[in-house]
Amino acid sequence: MSGSSAPPTAAVPTTGTTRTKRRTPFFDNARFVCIVLVVLGHAIQRLTYDSDIALSLYLLIYAFHMPAFALISGYFSKSDVPGKRQMARVLTDIVVPYVIFEGLWVLTKWIVEGQADPNLTRPSWTLWFLLALGIFRLVLPYLALLRWPLAWTILISIGAGYLPNIDSTFSLSRTLGLLPFFTLGWWLRERRIIERLRLLERRPWWSFPAAIATFAVAGWAAWFFVDDWKRMDLATWFFYDDSYADLGGTQWWAGGVRIALMIVALVLSTALFVLVPRGQKWWTHFGQYTMYVYLLHSFVLYPFRESGVLRGLEPTWLWLPLVCLLSIGIALGLATKPVRRIFRPLIEPRPRWLFADPSLAASEGRRSDPTGSRRPPDAARARPVAPPQEARGPL
Repeated sequence: MSGSSAPPTAAVPTTGTTRTKRRTPFFDNARFVCIVLVVLGHAIQRLTYDSDIALSLYLLIYAFHMPAFALISGYFSKSDVPGKRQMARVLTDIVVPYVIFEGLWVLTKWIVEGQADPNLTRPSWTLWFLLALGIFRLVLPYLALLRWPLAWTILISIGAGYLPNIDSTFSLSRTLGLLPFFTLGWWLRERRIIERLRLLERRPWWSFPAAIATFAVAGWAAWFFVDDWKRMDLATWFFYDDSYADLGGTQWWAGGVRIALMIVALVLSTALFVLVPRGQKWWTHFGQYTMYVYLLHSFVLYPFRESGVLRGLEPTWLWLPLVCLLSIGIALGLATKPVRRIFRPLIEPRPRWLFADPSLAASEGRRSDPTGSRRPPDAARARPVAPPQEARGPL
């Protein structure tokens, strides 16, 4: 993907004809946990109409899950001036899939609802994040030229909320709102903060209970003040999509609410990363395929959300855990190899016809997830390692 760099790896001696590298499991674990939260948040949305408990969980998830995703994506992005191949990846891994899935959504809505709005400037449902990723990658080299890039992006995020003409067109409002988190991820990698502090090698004994306590307090606040959150429509504030005035924040200090929400998102994201396992798990490799889950899960949930079967489900203590388990199952299922094989042409297209130099669209040995995950080739497509020159026979 454009601007993506491989996560920290360590070379492993090769014993055959393939070259392998050891990935850092933490980052794949973090990606998969974040994508499960995305699916879960979308799955329980209809339950929030009838259940304060579901609404509290929804608020807790939306307080940080997309900022956390943006932070991870920024961590694996580079601010170097992009070359031709990096520029081509913006098209092949973001723009083309966006057009494809917008077309699929238009077709789906036309078949199911009898009407559709084929407007590429207004992304359907989850597709806004694809546009956000593309814009993030395009502006990052310019942000890196500035002194205090983090401070500038915070000002941009806060200031955008005061301008009613910055809206969901091309996902601009959400993109500018979440830009500080993406930039923070890049800044952490640029300054090698994680390596210098050895955050993946050691975890202070107090950090784990502190992270649990953080979520406990946040969950209690989401539940205890749920009526207040309803009145102020807090869930909509978490979308970073509407201007302050549209959200009822007509006071001059309305930007302070966004500052507070950004602080909450950063604290909860940090707590999440503390709780994410550092080591290899049976589900770790699914973190390499989060874009499959992100783009496909909305089609799986669409019939449930629109049919009304998720409304009025009682008792909540039974149905809410079931929906949570279903969300995990959906995330796991959509990241499996059979699903990837079927939908790869849509999610990872390589349109050679699009480029003056068709090689720019050629499949590489290491594919990229637009969220920043560089992954090795499938074993069947692994490229052989050429023997050293002195070991070759005569031509």
